[in-house]
Amino acid sequence: MKKGTFIVFEGLDGTGKSTQLKLLAEALRQKEQTVYTDAEPSALPTGRFLRRRLAGEFGGSPWADAALFLADRINQNADPENGIQKHLAQGDTVILDRYYYSTFAYQGCGTDMDWAMDMHFRCPEIARPDLTLFLTMSPEKCIERITANRKAEELEIFETVETLSAVARQFDRVFDALKGKDNIVYINADGTPEEVHARILAAAAPLLREA
Repeated sequence: MKKGTFIVFEGLDGTGKSTQLKLLAEALRQKEQTVYTDAEPSALPTGRFLRRRLAGEFGGSPWADAALFLADRINQNADPENGIQKHLAQGDTVILDRYYYSTFAYQGCGTDMDWAMDMHFRCPEIARPDLTLFLTMSPEKCIERITANRKAEELEIFETVETLSAVARQFDRVFDALKGKDNIVYINADGTPEEVHARILAAAAPLLREA
């Protein structure tokens, strides 16, 4: 059986990753593809702990956060019941909301990006995506979208214009470092969900024809 296709959605908070992931998964299922979707942090114990940390329930170090994301990512890949590696081995299309790029960008702002990359790429249990779709939007518009749906006390620790601006610059550094190694496509996230979905289908079409 042919190995499945691994697609990752990346972008700042508020760019519509979750919406676009659902639209792509639905489109592929209509073509009778078997699709498995997931998000980071995972629903595993490591991921639940990270969600509490991101919600600001307790303090922590960005170095520890980066290591925790690595641990959660390994568990998410290797989980024997519903792991990424299992689904890819079955020939499924796996679509993930965030992956190691976010660790390099978000935690990389407060640590050493090369250190974080070295940790990940030396681990054989972490699959590399076939396609990464990076949704682009200004930090100001991202915050506008986020605050339209949530109260101030519900925002996560990274959800400020200043932090998102720094993270956007860091994402550019990350993708520059991975040029020629990972298949990364920038997608303009401004527009209706349908317009953005059409851009994503066009970007993913060559890969999906091969699947």
